[in-house]
Amino acid sequence: MDIVVKGRKTEVPERFRKHVVDKLKLDKIQKIDAKVIRLDVEVSREPNPRQADRSDRVEITLRSRGPVIRAEAAAADPYVALDLATEKLETRLRKQHDKRVCARKGNGHHRVPAHDVAVTVPNAARVGEDGRLAPREEQAGQEPPTIRVGPLEVQGEGPLVVREKTHAAAPMSLDQALYEMELVGHDFYLFVDSESKLPSVVYRRHGYDYGVIHLEPDPFVEEAPQGAGDALGG
Repeated sequence: MDIVVKGRKTEVPERFRKHVVDKLKLDKIQKIDAKVIRLDVEVSREPNPRQADRSDRVEITLRSRGPVIRAEAAAADPYVALDLATEKLETRLRKQHDKRVCARKGNGHHRVPAHDVAVTVPNAARVGEDGRLAPREEQAGQEPPTIRVGPLEVQGEGPLVVREKTHAAAPMSLDQALYEMELVGHDFYLFVDSESKLPSVVYRRHGYDYGVIHLEPDPFVEEAPQGAGDALGG
């Protein structure tokens, strides 16, 4: 395995090159990944004095017959940057190694059949007959509790109504609604349109543009289907 040290817009002292070889222990890296072919170490320097604490950057690229692994770090000193980058590289190497080990184990004969997971694996999620995950309460063998929040009956982890308010509002024009919205500093304002007598929402769009939505009862629909509604936007 080769180690190639190069500088980008900067000279790399021979002392630092030797330190790189000592720091990047080849035998240790090859124990983690025996397919490593080459290590590229690139050193660069930021001339901007405002970035003096991150002036020296070291980038390490590990090339092998597998995926390329890269780690970089910046510090006020190239030796410190090299230490930080080396730690990141070793961490990523171990993660890649553990991933390969898990994949090999998964291809063996130690996998648990799907119908035995709930019995074999503690706290495993249960799957219903339709192939979907069962709700958390059903997995624990309990019926999900039903609570009443305002006008809503919530079963299990349903929507949480934090606050409910009812306002008496006189019908107003669109211009007045815009003015009221600006006064309260909101991005939308709910009002009753004095011309159409419909509940409406005026909302802020991009820049200084505004939009307005009017709600009109649908004579062909007695009750809204689950999940029906509209979103502000467009």
